[in-house]
Amino acid sequence: MAHVAVTGGAGFIGSNLVAALAKRGHSIVVVDDLSTGLASNVNPAISEFHEISIVDRHALSKAIGSAEVIFHLGARGSVPRSIKNPVATHDVNATGTLNVLEVARQSGAHVVYSSSSSVYGRNGVLPKDETMWLGPMTPYAASKLAAEGYVQAYGSAYNVPTTLLRFFNVFGPRQRPDHEYAAVLPKWIWKAMQGEPIEVYGDGSQSRDFTYVQTVIDVCLDAMDHRVTHDGAINLAYGNRITLNDTIAMLKKHFPNLQVKYVPIRPGDVKESQNSPGLLKKLFPNVTPKEFESALSETVQWLKADGQSVANGPSSID
Repeated sequence: MAHVAVTGGAGFIGSNLVAALAKRGHSIVVVDDLSTGLASNVNPAISEFHEISIVDRHALSKAIGSAEVIFHLGARGSVPRSIKNPVATHDVNATGTLNVLEVARQSGAHVVYSSSSSVYGRNGVLPKDETMWLGPMTPYAASKLAAEGYVQAYGSAYNVPTTLLRFFNVFGPRQRPDHEYAAVLPKWIWKAMQGEPIEVYGDGSQSRDFTYVQTVIDVCLDAMDHRVTHDGAINLAYGNRITLNDTIAMLKKHFPNLQVKYVPIRPGDVKESQNSPGLLKKLFPNVTPKEFESALSETVQWLKADGQSVANGPSSID
């Protein structure tokens, strides 16, 4: 069994990953500053927890310096939040990633990094693939692209083993539904549960390549188990092109009285998103994604049963 570190391990994807690693018997250290993650997501019976920021290089090195694999999920998320405070977003997402890579340079750890499909930005060509030009439209996207550059540079200059995954619209259990910057699916489900109208920015024709969190976890574990490394980025999505209006139709099966309010589109929002999953399937042939509507139903059921466990956390408001 491996000694594994998870930055952002008290967050949505991180806590799901920690639970999966624990089931396999790995020794786990979790780093999270709890700015958006939840202390209730941390189980001291299965992991060693350090409440620190990845911006604190010295504390980070002490916490994860002995890890054989570092899953670097810690980040300052949200496009609107980055527009409000670009410097803070850069500090965590770019400089924080540099700090993680410095630890790995000293220790030889394998770094699995979570980037974002937002780096494509102005490139409207669909479907996306890893050879396309990138055009960040927001400070969040720019910070993730800067971090991607460092990940690739450390792989090239220092032979740090790296796996650079670009996440596309991840959703599922443990995702916070109730704060200002909550992702669209949990936010909609939560409001529907309260009998409140959901807001759609634009006309609802926007599409997303939604990816279930369990699929992300399966890819991350496979990257560790089979030491899957790659010189460039790997898009983590399976080619779905699901419109927001289609998603609303599926939600109405669970919430027949769902009310929908269409409002002006927000600056920085991407109109379309879809991946071409050829490279992903080549590198991770053993991973099979769950069908979207089934995954959405599982998410609805989880939020109905356990949503209060991830509600009422930090406000995430700057």
